[in-house]
Amino acid sequence: MPGIWETHMTFSQRSRSLFKTIAVVLALALPTALAISSADARVGGGMSSGSRGSRTYSAPPSTTTAPGSASQFNRTYTQPGAGMNSAAAAPARGGLFGRAGGFMGGLAAGFLGAGLLGMLFGGGLFGGLGGLSSILGLIIQIVLVVFVVRLAMSWWQRRHTPQAAYANADASAGPGPQTNYRSGLGGGLGGGLGGFGFGANNAPLEIKPDDYEAFERLLGEIQTAWSNEDVAKLHTLATPEMVSYFEQDLAQNRARNVVNKVTNVKLLQGDLAEAWREGETDYATVALRFALTDKTVDRNTGAVVAGSEQPGEATEVWTFARRPNGGWELSAIQQTN
Repeated sequence: MPGIWETHMTFSQRSRSLFKTIAVVLALALPTALAISSADARVGGGMSSGSRGSRTYSAPPSTTTAPGSASQFNRTYTQPGAGMNSAAAAPARGGLFGRAGGFMGGLAAGFLGAGLLGMLFGGGLFGGLGGLSSILGLIIQIVLVVFVVRLAMSWWQRRHTPQAAYANADASAGPGPQTNYRSGLGGGLGGGLGGFGFGANNAPLEIKPDDYEAFERLLGEIQTAWSNEDVAKLHTLATPEMVSYFEQDLAQNRARNVVNKVTNVKLLQGDLAEAWREGETDYATVALRFALTDKTVDRNTGAVVAGSEQPGEATEVWTFARRPNGGWELSAIQQTN
C-alpha cells in the first residue's frame, strides 16, 4: 500500500501547489481589475489629455473649485520645448520598482519576486516555517502579496497623478499664474453665468461673462456629442487633437460593443485658473465641478454594464482655446487630485 499513499501525497501536494498558483493570479489580478472598473467612462475616459500651448507642462493654479493640483497629461501632442523643464516631461526614475528605487523599492521587489517563486514551487513566502504550509499560512501569504501589489498600484497612481506641480514653463513662455477673485458658488443657469464665480481678475487675458457662458455651454454640448458618438459635431467643439482622442476612445467602446451615455450634465461650480494669449491664440483654463449621470450600456440590449443610473459629480480642469475669428474650443481636460 505504500504506493497508494505516495500517489495520494503527490496528488495532494500538486493540488495545493495549483491552488496557491490560482490564489497568486487572483491576488495580482484583483487590484488591477478594481482599478480598471473604477475608471470614469465619460468624455476623455477619466484621463488627462490635450495641450495647453507653452503651458502644457506647467501645472495650472489651484482654485476654489479645484483646490488640489491637476494631474499631468497622459496624452498630449505637445513635446517639451527648450524653455521647459525636461525633468518634468521625462518619467520619474525611482519609486517602488524604479531603476533607482532605493532600499524600499529593492526590498519590495525582491520580497514579491521571491515570495511568488516560493509559492509557485511549494515553498511559500517563508518556506522554512512549517506553520505557513497550513491554510492559515496560505491566507497570510495571499494577504502579504495583495498588500505588496496594492502598494505598487498606489505608487503607480501617484506617479501618474503627482501631488506637486510637475514643472513650470520658462519665464519667456508668458506671465506666471495670476491671482483671481472669485465669488464662489454661482446662482445656477438662471443667474446668467451658471455656476461660474467671476470678478475683477488680473489675468493677462480678460475673460468676460460671455466667455464663461461659452465654457458652460461647451461642457454640455461636448458631453452630448460624445454620448451620441457624433464625431462631426465634436470637430466643431474641440481641437483636432482632442477629437483624435475622442475617436480612439469611441473605437474602443465599439470594439467592446458598448456605448457610454452621459446625461443630466449641470455645472455646479466653476472658476478661472488662468488665461493668457500666445501669438494669435487665446487660452483659458477653468476648473469645473459638475453633476452628471454616467453609464455604459450594451449596444444590443441596452443593459447597463458600467456606471449607474444614479447622478454623480466630477471635478475636472478644462482648457479652452480661441483663434482669430473663431469661438472657444476644448483644448485639454485634466483630472484633479
